[in-house]
Amino acid sequence: MQAGGIILYPTDTIWGIGCDATNEKAVQKVYELKQRVDSKAMLTLIDNPGRLETYVDEVPDIAWELIEVADKPLTIIYEKGRNLAANLLAADGSIGIRVTKEPFSHALCARFRKPVVSTSANVSDQPSPANFSEIADVIKEGVDYIVDYRRDEVNKAMPSSIIKLGSGGQFQIIR
Repeated sequence: MQAGGIILYPTDTIWGIGCDATNEKAVQKVYELKQRVDSKAMLTLIDNPGRLETYVDEVPDIAWELIEVADKPLTIIYEKGRNLAANLLAADGSIGIRVTKEPFSHALCARFRKPVVSTSANVSDQPSPANFSEIADVIKEGVDYIVDYRRDEVNKAMPSSIIKLGSGGQFQIIR
């Protein structure tokens, strides 16, 4: 990932395609692999809530509270991202960030010391794979590295909850 490569890795939800969230060329490779237009933003994972202020203009108080009480993976969409690849942000400048607690993705983010893109390991408009065995060959062949961890799991992982935060404490539950 330091050299702009993309990986296939297990996350706190489903298997994901990842790369350095600050590298526009790497992010573009992910969009191309997923056959997805770059106006459809992807989210990032971080290992520590303290890193949020580096990548978000304003972290509302409610975000800290939501992160603290979340008992399952929670993606929060913040109004304005910064210090991230421009093509990772939504058209309105917003960015989805999840603080991961799952051991592998947490360690990956901690060691990489940057946010890591996390998008489902599928071609756009195709079903998200429930586990590694359901990932299409085109995705497996299109990444630079496949993590050799949790490949044998057959349980059906669930996607994260998604909450979009707005100004003045307003929020919208997306999923």
